[in-house]
This record gives sequence, structure tokens and C-alpha cells, in this order.
Amino acid sequence: MPARTRAKGAAPALVRAASSNNLQRLREEQLLTKAELARKAGISPLTVSRIESGLDCRVDTKRKIILALGLTPSDRRKVFGPGRVRSSRVQ
Repeated sequence: MPARTRAKGAAPALVRAASSNNLQRLREEQLLTKAELARKAGISPLTVSRIESGLDCRVDTKRKIILALGLTPSDRRKVFGPGRVRSSRVQ
């Protein structure tokens, strides 16, 4: 069976979010490891790593992380930045 190769210049399967977040900085300020934050939030350490590297996640996951950091949902921009701007189409 031939090896699979990716075409030169092809985009990777995972797409990074346009803006990064402050999760790693906030986690480290509280002296938490990825595993500790994950346990407090009820998510996997892999999910924490992916979010810290700039990948997007579900709103529910963001809520769990915010609460695990001892913040309130209104503090979401402190952790995840301004978020995506959604355009509305009028037809």
C-alpha cells in the first residue's frame, strides 16, 4: 500500500484560531499544571493543550475552564480574547 503524502503547501487538518488566548498565562499564574486545570474543569489535559496552542473549543468547554480558574462567565474575554466576529447575511 503506498504511503499517504500531503500535497506541498496543503493546510494541516487542524486549523488554529485567528487570535490566541491567555489560558496558559492564567493557568501558570495560579501555579496549575495542565492536568490540574483539566481535572478541576472536568475536561482532558489534551483539550487544555489544544486550547493553549490556539485551537478553538466549544462554548461549554470555555465555561468549564473559566469556572475552574475561579472566574465568572463575564470574564471570558480575559481568558479567550474578544472572540470571533460573526457576520450576518441579509438576503
